[in-house]
Amino acid sequence: MPRAVAGPEIERLIQLLARLPGLGPRSARRAALHLIKKRETLMQPLAAAFDDALGKIVTCRVCGNIDVRDPCTVCTDAEREVGTLIVVADVSDLWALERAGTIRAKYHVLGGVLSPLDGIGPDDLNLSGLVQRVHQDEVREVILALGATVDAQTTAHYITDLLRGRDVAVTRLAHGVPVGGELDYLDEGTLSAAMRARTPL
Repeated sequence: MPRAVAGPEIERLIQLLARLPGLGPRSARRAALHLIKKRETLMQPLAAAFDDALGKIVTCRVCGNIDVRDPCTVCTDAEREVGTLIVVADVSDLWALERAGTIRAKYHVLGGVLSPLDGIGPDDLNLSGLVQRVHQDEVREVILALGATVDAQTTAHYITDLLRGRDVAVTRLAHGVPVGGELDYLDEGTLSAAMRARTPL
């Protein structure tokens, strides 16, 4: 086991940074060193921002988005299409679609996708909330923006069956989303094309 080259506080910082997506041990060390070198201009403002966010960030009880208000900014936006509901697996997918700026609709965050291998079943996702919103909010179209992985497509088919017989059109993203691709890693142009070319299920 390699010996620690810094004090326990710095080692803890490195270990915590290494838990972030996309950061391994080496990247975490570089990030920690950069933060330490820029203590006054970067580390202190970042620590203050974390502290501020920790006390204010909430999960929207309507759609599942993360914001500093509940209901969130998206849900309270009066200019959005109330008859269209975009279903996403995670908040990162919601943010990706918002960056693309293709459609101004409401969202519903499932909190994941069905994955029997990982033990994630229908009861682990926000599916009951989706059915309730479709019924109560008079939704005319549900857009399944769930990516092209096997688990995502399984989830899309499950939701389609769940909404069958209701007076709502169920569509999904089409061209532009590669098989096995995740929405959060796609550029805005690809997401825009996929949203425009959505197809019925």
